[in-house]
Formats: sequence, structure tokens, C-alpha cells
Amino acid sequence: MADKKQIYLQPKPVRIWHWLNALGIVTLCVSGAQIRFPEYISLLGDYRAVIKLHNTAGFVVAISFSIWFFYYTLVARNMGKIYLPSRDDLENGLLRQAKFYFLTYFLGWDNPHHPTPEDKFNPLQKSAYLAIMFVLVPLVSLTGILLTNVAPLRSLIVMIGGLKILVGLHFLLACSLCAFLFTHVYLATLGSSPLAHFKPMWTGWEEVEEHDEAAASH
Repeated sequence: MADKKQIYLQPKPVRIWHWLNALGIVTLCVSGAQIRFPEYISLLGDYRAVIKLHNTAGFVVAISFSIWFFYYTLVARNMGKIYLPSRDDLENGLLRQAKFYFLTYFLGWDNPHHPTPEDKFNPLQKSAYLAIMFVLVPLVSLTGILLTNVAPLRSLIVMIGGLKILVGLHFLLACSLCAFLFTHVYLATLGSSPLAHFKPMWTGWEEVEEHDEAAASH
């Protein structure tokens, strides 16, 4: 059997961001569902309180997004390397990783991607996070800001198509974010054990096989 070693994969600012973001998005999904379907969902108190909670959670997500952007852009300075798929990722990695998730994982094969501090995410993760963090989250935030400031931003809302269009767009974007959350949690269980990929987000350290790390560097 290959020797095991620990690598420091998730620095503390990233872990803080991750759990702030997770708490905020879960709260947004639940409170948003109650706001949209109050006749069916009443988990979080009265309607006015739920709206206040929803707005607060949106503020938390905005803060966590700022932490993420500040850290990778100005501190780690590796935003592009971590999140932008390379040419090989697009030409070969996407298909290889999709094959693992949909087939070879269930046959007991190893994950073709072996994370390192410089290359944390596989090609599918990079592509998904690129869309989520640079498109979906900003659009959800922007539509949410407009909805919490209808009176002062009325002219801008009319330009977009009106309040109904804005509400519908915000709801569809939020549904996409909620779907990503479920997918993210499921894929995180596909490690050497169901909790293997969760531990680094608590401790920062991930256990890897030494030959896997060597392979990832070539």
C-alpha cells in the first residue's frame, strides 16, 4: 500500500469563507422558499421576520464573497491558477472527470485528479466554480439588492423589465444556486470515505497517498 501523508490544502481564511458561505446560502434557500411559498412553509417564524432573516443572510453571503475575492486576489494571488480551467482541463480533463463521477467511481477506480495546494480543484470543479462565483452569485446578489431597494432603484428595475421580471429572475437564479448546493454536498462524499473531503474544510489538512501527490506534480 502507498504511504499516506498530510498536506495543508485549505488555509484558515478559505475555511472561514466556506462555512460563512454555506451557512448564508442554506439560510437563504430555506428563508427564500418560505417567502415564495408561505402557505406551505412556516419554519422560520412570521413573514416579516423571514424577510429580515433573508436579507441578513444575503449580507453574510456578500461578506463571505468579499473574503473569498480578497484572499485569492490580493493575499494568495492565485485566483486564475486555482479557478480558471487550463487548455488540458477543457480538452481532456472535463471528460475524464465526468467519467469518474458517473462510472469509474462506482467501479472502485481512483479519482484522476489528485489535489495539491496549487491545484485544488478538478476540471469539472473549476468550470462549475467559475460559473457559480463569477456569474451566478453576482447576479443573485445584484437582483437581491434591487429587490431590497425597490423605491430608490425603481427606474433601474423598470429598465430591466419590471418587478415581476426581477422577482422571477431572482427566483430562478436562487433555484440554480440551491441545486448547486445539493450537487456540491453529494460530490463531496465521493472521496476515499464519505467524510474525507469534508475534513480539510474543518482542519485544513487532507490525507493523500504519496504517489498520488507525485503524480499530480507531473
